[in-house]
Parts: sequence; C-alpha cells; structure tokens
Amino acid sequence: MKQYLTKKNIGWTLIFLLALAQIKTIDKTPGDTSPENDFLIIEQAPEEVAQLMKAACYDCHSNSTNYPWYSEVAPVSWWLKRHVDKGSAQLNYSEWNTYNEGTREHKKKESAEFVGKGWMPIGPYKLTHPEARLTDEQRQMLVDWLNPTVD
Repeated sequence: MKQYLTKKNIGWTLIFLLALAQIKTIDKTPGDTSPENDFLIIEQAPEEVAQLMKAACYDCHSNSTNYPWYSEVAPVSWWLKRHVDKGSAQLNYSEWNTYNEGTREHKKKESAEFVGKGWMPIGPYKLTHPEARLTDEQRQMLVDWLNPTVD
C-alpha cells in the first residue's frame, strides 16, 4: 500500500494551498479622508503630536492605512485587513466629526490611557514599524495632549 502522507506530498500540498490562497485579495480602497472630519485638524494638534499619531496610530485607526508589501501575501494580508478593520471600527480618527462630544472625550481619554499604559501601539505593529516605537517622552507627550488630567 502506497503512503500518501509523505513529507514530499505534504510539502507540495502546502505550497499549492498557499498559491491558491493568493487568489483571495483584500480590499485596500481607502475610506473618506476629508480634512474637515480628521481628528488632528479638528482638535488642532501641534505638529509634533500630529507626526507621532500618524506614525503610531493612523494605520489602524483611520482611513489612511499605508499597507506594507507583505499585505499582498495571503494569509498575512487577511490577518492584517481584519486587524485594521477592527481597529478603525473601535476608533477612526478620519471620522472624528461623526462622534458626538461625549464620545470624543471618552475616546481621547481611552486613547491616553492605552498609550500611557503601553498597550498602543500593539507589539506586532511596532515590530515592522520602527517609527511607531514611542519613547517614554513621546508617549507622555501624547498622553498629556490627549488628556491632560491623566496621571
């Protein structure tokens, strides 16, 4: 009886499945990025804060995602797209104007807390985006600007 589960057959099957997975691509169409809806403009962020937030927050929490080269490779692209969709559903700085005042204040406080505790940006993002690796001083600058009452 012939063995079908040889290492060679398993290897070729995995290569075939990976190649087949490349057919299902992700939608990278950007959403609305109108300046009149953008958090940094509405809240009149200083330039240094704006640069930090664009580097550390906007890829996942806005409609201005800059997809890296590996977003072309499934299944990594699927994971990345799901992560970006979940992040922007929780908080979307490109749609800041759609939040009411209470929601805005809550999201600013929550952002300050997550940045202050080091929960944001998340570890996997920082691995491939060195510009998002905030120093303690940068982290504190964002916390102070987002919510000056947070300790």
